[in-house]
Amino acid sequence: MRALRNLLVLAIVAAVLAGAAWAWLVNVVQAPGPLTNPVRIVVHKGDGLRVVLGTLAEKQLIRYPRAVETWVRLAAPRLQLKAGRYEIGAAASARDILMQIDAGRVLLESITIIEGSRFAELREALERHPEVEQTLRGLSDEQVMWRVSGRPIHPEGRFFPDTYRFAAGSTDVEILITAYRKMSVLLDGLWQERADGLPLTTPEQALTLASIVEKESAVASERPRIAGIFISRLRKGMRLQTDPSVIYGLGDAYDGDIRTRDLRTDGPYNTYTRAGLPPTPIALPGEAALRAALQPQVTGELFFVASPAGDGTHVFSRTYAEHERAVQRWLAHSKTVKPSPASETRP
Repeated sequence: MRALRNLLVLAIVAAVLAGAAWAWLVNVVQAPGPLTNPVRIVVHKGDGLRVVLGTLAEKQLIRYPRAVETWVRLAAPRLQLKAGRYEIGAAASARDILMQIDAGRVLLESITIIEGSRFAELREALERHPEVEQTLRGLSDEQVMWRVSGRPIHPEGRFFPDTYRFAAGSTDVEILITAYRKMSVLLDGLWQERADGLPLTTPEQALTLASIVEKESAVASERPRIAGIFISRLRKGMRLQTDPSVIYGLGDAYDGDIRTRDLRTDGPYNTYTRAGLPPTPIALPGEAALRAALQPQVTGELFFVASPAGDGTHVFSRTYAEHERAVQRWLAHSKTVKPSPASETRP
């Protein structure tokens, strides 16, 4: 009987000690952390629990890494340690930190694709970003597009200009795929809503026209009107005669000045010597330019030239005679014989 009582006492003592130990563990993981300022840490792919807890202890975010490890083994065995860069808030408890890592609430980086920029500039921006993992360096544009789209398509204009947030360590191809899909979805949707009777037979042609509108218009309100001029020219079989397309075709040979010989030298992107749209987009158009290309404001105007006001707006004309007068006003105001980007338009 005495032995039974002793066993019962021992069991009670053990239970009390276990309860006390568990209460201490819970207090360890739930107590506020020792630091008063946010701290950034990096969890690498393949890091195990002990490695992560060691990092937290090294950064003085937790005091008892072995105790926290014991708690995880007992209370959170399915905890997942997602790789990434994390910003740990001031006084965050060990439990809060581990739940943040388990949820993958990483510190987000960003990159901005600028409307009107070129694919080459986008690639350069990705290569310069310190938090982007480089997997495409040294590949040709065609090889990049195979990885992004599974097709050997021309890359220009295929990526939607926007600010993209991503976890540090994301790959360049992951970011490109996101921008490519966003442009594809938007273009397909706008194509379904296009105005009737446009001289555009494919979404790709709309993308090309939108890229021209993007480069020709600094003022958003003018984009539908400029698009309407190009639509009217396409309908009449007139050449588009848009300098940005010629400049794109010159590539590295363009030195900041477009000369008469450049306008007269034939090439696939020279819209002064060839009718119709150029073979590909010439830049990355934004949503406003895409909408303008597919819902143009057709007014009967066929010409435009920079306004003497110098505010990025244009003077629009229906006839070549009106256009010539507008060009002369611009030249008189600027006191130069150098033509503006749209002033050499001819019937």
